[in-house]
Amino acid sequence: MKLGKFGKGAAVVAMATLALAACTSEDPEGDAPDPSATESVSTGGTNDDTIYFSAGEVEWNGYNDLTSATYSTYNSVVNERVRSAFTYFGPDASININEDMGNVELISEDPMIVEYTINEDAVWSDGEPIKYEDVLLTWAAQSLSDGENEDGSPVALFDHVSGLDYGDRVPDGPQGEPGGKSFTVEYTNPYPDYLLTTVIDFPAHVVAEQAGMTLEEMVTAIEAGDVEAMRPAAEFWNTEWISNTPGELPDPAIALSSGPYTYGSWEAGQSITLVPNEMWWGDAPATGELVFRFASPDSHVQALANGDLNVVEPQATVDTIDQIEALGEAVTLGTYQTLIWEHLDINRGEGASLAESPELREAFAMCVPRQLIVDNLIKPINPDATVMNAREVFPFQDNYEEIVSESYDGQYDEVDIEGAAAKIAEAGVDTPINVRIGYSGPNPRRTDQVALIKDSCDQAGFEIEDIGNPDFFAAGGNLDTGDFDVALFAWSGSGQITSGQNIYATGRPQNYINYSNETVDEAWDALTSTLDPEEQKEQTKIIERALWEDLYGIPIFAHPGVAAWDSTIQNVEPSSAQSGIVWNAEEWVRSE
Repeated sequence: MKLGKFGKGAAVVAMATLALAACTSEDPEGDAPDPSATESVSTGGTNDDTIYFSAGEVEWNGYNDLTSATYSTYNSVVNERVRSAFTYFGPDASININEDMGNVELISEDPMIVEYTINEDAVWSDGEPIKYEDVLLTWAAQSLSDGENEDGSPVALFDHVSGLDYGDRVPDGPQGEPGGKSFTVEYTNPYPDYLLTTVIDFPAHVVAEQAGMTLEEMVTAIEAGDVEAMRPAAEFWNTEWISNTPGELPDPAIALSSGPYTYGSWEAGQSITLVPNEMWWGDAPATGELVFRFASPDSHVQALANGDLNVVEPQATVDTIDQIEALGEAVTLGTYQTLIWEHLDINRGEGASLAESPELREAFAMCVPRQLIVDNLIKPINPDATVMNAREVFPFQDNYEEIVSESYDGQYDEVDIEGAAAKIAEAGVDTPINVRIGYSGPNPRRTDQVALIKDSCDQAGFEIEDIGNPDFFAAGGNLDTGDFDVALFAWSGSGQITSGQNIYATGRPQNYINYSNETVDEAWDALTSTLDPEEQKEQTKIIERALWEDLYGIPIFAHPGVAAWDSTIQNVEPSSAQSGIVWNAEEWVRSE
């Protein structure tokens, strides 16, 4: 269990430089909590209580949350309680070894070799040991290619959101023995985020059975790179763990748990309930039922007041904080820094209004009132909030000023309507230029942002159109089909050094706007191949400078964190990392 591990002195293997505020309504600007001093309240077992939480209104839709159609926070917050990994993020974004799963050790830097040991007691919820074959399947899902695209890039056999990244870094695959509990991973080049490499995702014996082969046959096929033999396995992996009918959970015989909880029930449009995994080998979860309700963030505070939700992470607004504080001592308020950042991404796809013209992109950047957005919507919550001028570092991190000073010259700090109008004239296009800004709605703060952008940019010759809607990020929605000009959303960071490559490098799975820049690609290749922090920093400067020059998009601000929970519930602690407040939900328990 995670809080208990801090108390036992578990290894903290990396630390993000964050100033996490104390989780009280009286001292929102306080110091970060000391993880080593955190004590969990233990019941000695699982009670028959129920705790309700919501990550938002988007419905859970897959045991496999790693496909292009299912990769989202809304799925991962649920599934992280069902799947164990070798590391986890603590409340201060530190990376910690998950002793329940086993151990990770860097045993060589040249060549870079990492040794993993799986807990001898670790089993899937059907009792099958978690073993080397599961590790090999995870690698195969990010290494096997099925031909080439027209541009010569490989086509992935598995629809994995990370593409062929793992296979590129570890071309020989993990080395171990079938049935074994230990293995090594050798990287071609040093990899800074090796501790965050997910080496076990799903049960290999289930995939083999569903693909009509034995586990031994699947191992042989993977080791031989036999794409045809693995095609049925990939078809199952890509499709059968996705829930296309809301309310119908996948068969528990194929959707196995390796975590403290497993799936209990799913009420379409309402909630999904997790229940204890009877085969879990670690400390039992504290609460019998953990219910994730599908509720819009603007309903969370009222639901907390009504008792329909017990723990919430509502959108951080002044009204939200006032409403929470009005609930009095019955509710605990937490405010804190987060590794989540808001941005406007400019679509480069065919037909998008800003795609073909650097002048129009510059004009748009010149009229977006970033400072006004921060002053009106963020500073009332976090008085220290500033406009964010980078993508890979945050304003509250130690190296932020150095990187920004060498990558951005401040040309978009202040609104320049006349300059924007001149750029539009230079582009030689008719005005007004329609710019459709989309986001996942309803979302009051983003609606307010678009309104502020419209008030400003319409003066320069644009016609800003708010196309926010509930399906913007859904399969077949605006982002998926490219039916937008600018996307307004947030990336959830986690202190990773290399994760941005999947967003900004050519052809990467999360490069939703079809961006390509050779300088950026080369810098990412260099950054992700060194353990030297100074070299990583220099390559980050190159990337940031190029992204500003090209106007890939426009960063706006780092999200302030707000959480609230029923004061009778113990062990709730917000986290600045992407797991959010649910990072240790298996330890939440109502005091007696």
